[in-house]
Amino acid sequence: MRRFLNADILPRVAVIVLGIPCLYFITLRGGLFFLILVDLIILLGLREFYVLMRAKGYQPFEALGYFCALAISWYAWREGVGVPLIVTGSLLLIMVREIFRRDMTNSLAHIAVTIFGIMYIGWMGSHLVMLRELPAALGLDDRMGVQLVFFAALLTWATDTGAYLFGVAFGRHPLIPRISPKKTVEGAIGGLLAAGLCGWLCAKGLTPFLTPLAATVVGLIVGVMAQLGDLVESMIKRDAGIKDSAELIPGHGGVLDRFDSMLFTVPVLYYYFRFFII
Repeated sequence: MRRFLNADILPRVAVIVLGIPCLYFITLRGGLFFLILVDLIILLGLREFYVLMRAKGYQPFEALGYFCALAISWYAWREGVGVPLIVTGSLLLIMVREIFRRDMTNSLAHIAVTIFGIMYIGWMGSHLVMLRELPAALGLDDRMGVQLVFFAALLTWATDTGAYLFGVAFGRHPLIPRISPKKTVEGAIGGLLAAGLCGWLCAKGLTPFLTPLAATVVGLIVGVMAQLGDLVESMIKRDAGIKDSAELIPGHGGVLDRFDSMLFTVPVLYYYFRFFII
């Protein structure tokens, strides 16, 4: 028990207990309310990403990055009709803007990190909106969009929580110590088991359109992708020399620390449901 208390388990549990109902009701309301929630996540996450990049010595065009990332999410809400235009326009604007910077020492790096932030957080995060609106866009019951988003959130959080608890309780063997010294093989296995179990349980009520076997397999896939997403963000933070992207959420760090896994899991689930289920 002392190991769990020393690992700040109580703030983590409190955030999850409060966060799940809030996410559910905002997702259920849908429409502009859900879009604003996603935009807030994108805005805060992108801000934290650009802080990391500045710590690394880069100078991203933050205002352009925020505008382009939010524009992508709004067009994704309208079934993505303007996304190619926004992406193309972003590339052109950012490259042209770099021409007018006096110090041309790291022009390529400044352009690259600005665009990467837009795609990594803006585009990947916009899949939350796309997943929520997918059933309605195909003429199906809008409530199914609520189920899909909550399914994605539960699987991702189950992975994170399972990996954390198993790591604290049984962790002995480092997973990839050069990226994240505290992550263990035992924790990774615990995350996969938790995601598979969560998928199986969801098939009993939340996602009746999936068989228990299919939901379990999807859970395992999400378990892998969630941990890869977490490792990618850890890699970025380690390269920047910063432990947490921010201290906004007790026990979790910043928005990017909390939603890094979903940036990987939600797009995978969106395309899975888009092409194989719905």
